[in-house]
Amino acid sequence: MPSLFCLPFMAPVFCLLLAFFMIASGNAQGPPSPGYSPSSRISSVTFNQGFRNLWGPQHQRVYQGSLTIWLDKTSGSGFKSLEPYQSGYFGAAMKLQPGYTAGVITSLYLSNNEDHPGNHDEIDIEFLGTTPDKPYTLQTNVYIRGSRDGNLIGREMKFHLWFDPTQDYHNYAILWTPSEIIFLVDDVPIRRYTRKSDATFPTRPMWVYGSVWDASSWATENGRYKADYSYQPFVGRYTNFKISGCTANSPVSCHPPSASPSGSGSLSRQQVSAMNWVQRNYLVYDYCHDPKRDHTQTPEC
Repeated sequence: MPSLFCLPFMAPVFCLLLAFFMIASGNAQGPPSPGYSPSSRISSVTFNQGFRNLWGPQHQRVYQGSLTIWLDKTSGSGFKSLEPYQSGYFGAAMKLQPGYTAGVITSLYLSNNEDHPGNHDEIDIEFLGTTPDKPYTLQTNVYIRGSRDGNLIGREMKFHLWFDPTQDYHNYAILWTPSEIIFLVDDVPIRRYTRKSDATFPTRPMWVYGSVWDASSWATENGRYKADYSYQPFVGRYTNFKISGCTANSPVSCHPPSASPSGSGSLSRQQVSAMNWVQRNYLVYDYCHDPKRDHTQTPEC
């Protein structure tokens, strides 16, 4: 992967040469410009204007419209939007904790699990905690109505990032329209999930959530590394919240924001080029290409 990590056994000269090679190859420069910023068309809201605490109130702090939540051995914390939505743009700027964070999930997602337990829809942005020598993994996922036995069929695509998400705030967003779902990082599309049938696309209203919680059983290298509370608290920081869309009670005439400058909903050629660059250089897992998966359950592949 293009991310650079100088391990203790590496000679300094080797690290410098490796860094030079990366810069010369262009990978260190980040993706090409998508040419359009969907977030620029959407006004920010404070946390209290769009959300409320859902659980772990003692592990949540709101200051000047921004939110800090944290996990320790007693509890994590989560929040929820004030309204459910049937489509829209949902984003926030997030800053992750550095160091040992294995087993910990920091997330921003849509779900109707409280309304349809065991048979719910979900659209996820999840940061999978890591060990200090490895980069964070950004997992995107889509669930549709689970299955008849109550299990959920994941549609995961996982990415590393072209920057260190612990050093500064970066914008992460989900754009959910009646025809597609687009995941964006700093307005760069990284994944597009299109509606190929009603059976493989979420259509029921969902709420917006965020949380930090212990997922030691699977989060980091399939559970190999667990949360270690000697490193607590594990902190997630959120600001610049953006919500714009059609609520569950909006009229049929309501339309969500567009991902592209044309307003047509489909990505422009320049946006597709930026997305393809990210997937060539930073995609680390695609469920459609996993030979261990039963692809009769994911016909969209």
